[in-house]
Amino acid sequence: MSTRHTILASPIGDLTVVRDDDGLTGLYFPHHWTRPDRTAFGPPVTAGFDDVATQLAEYLAGDRRTFDLPLHADGDSLQRQVWALLAAIPYGSTVTYGHLARTLGCSAQEVGAAVGSNPLSILVPCHRVVGSTGKLTGYAGGLDRKRHLLDLESGQQVLGAVS
Repeated sequence: MSTRHTILASPIGDLTVVRDDDGLTGLYFPHHWTRPDRTAFGPPVTAGFDDVATQLAEYLAGDRRTFDLPLHADGDSLQRQVWALLAAIPYGSTVTYGHLARTLGCSAQEVGAAVGSNPLSILVPCHRVVGSTGKLTGYAGGLDRKRHLLDLESGQQVLGAVS
């Protein structure tokens, strides 16, 4: 499979977007916690990313609530189950790690590990998962970005860029 990537400028910093022939395989922030080796991204290209560039720009401008993109994330069975639950969290809503764990019959720590390994940040909305008290917890792109995305979705005015 031919993997390739591009870098898209955004209000929350440059986003590295990776795709193969079947769809998007990664969306990473600068200094992303679980960013794979860059050699796995394939060569940098500019063509073939118009769909994701448009939809991300619309989302970050507050004009899009869902994404209609081909996703092709690679993960184990539990990760795929968690990512499917993340994808079902409605725009502007949050759920706790514990809620997801109870849904799947596993521990919150297992859910946390699967959430933390989500390779498609924003597109598979792991920023919508919070701690048991509603407190913001770890986010591969940093808590400032997580707050920015949650504020955007809640309709609160977001001033300035996050980098």
